[in-house]
Amino acid sequence: MPSNDSSFWPLVILQLLSASVLLGLIFAAPGPWDLQRLGGAILAFVSLCLLGVSRFQLGRSFSVTPQARALVKRGIYSRIRNPIYVFSGLMIAGIILVLRRPVLWFFLALLIPIQIVRAKREARVLEEHFGEEYRAYRSQTWF
Repeated sequence: MPSNDSSFWPLVILQLLSASVLLGLIFAAPGPWDLQRLGGAILAFVSLCLLGVSRFQLGRSFSVTPQARALVKRGIYSRIRNPIYVFSGLMIAGIILVLRRPVLWFFLALLIPIQIVRAKREARVLEEHFGEEYRAYRSQTWF
């Protein structure tokens, strides 16, 4: 559930504005709208929407560094432990397809291991704080 903390909504608005600008740049990029570009745009847009839902469902538990504020197990988090990482990677893949710049796959290939390391660090913090409850949750979810 979203926080009543005064810093919650400005951060959400900033994230939405950033994503909107990014999507605007994608659609303004030159090139034909063939199947690859259309598929990439759909992938980027759907991933962005799911990323926003994930961020909203995480609420005040969102942090840049690993913290154990609450164990969020509802919504998207009932199936995927790290949906923000998953959907950000898929959004980037969609953007790469739209932009047709194969060199950008290199950056995605660098991002994936970084996200895996971050997810493992977060898992350690959550397991230390929530113990068996987190282990049970982890056994029922993906990544």
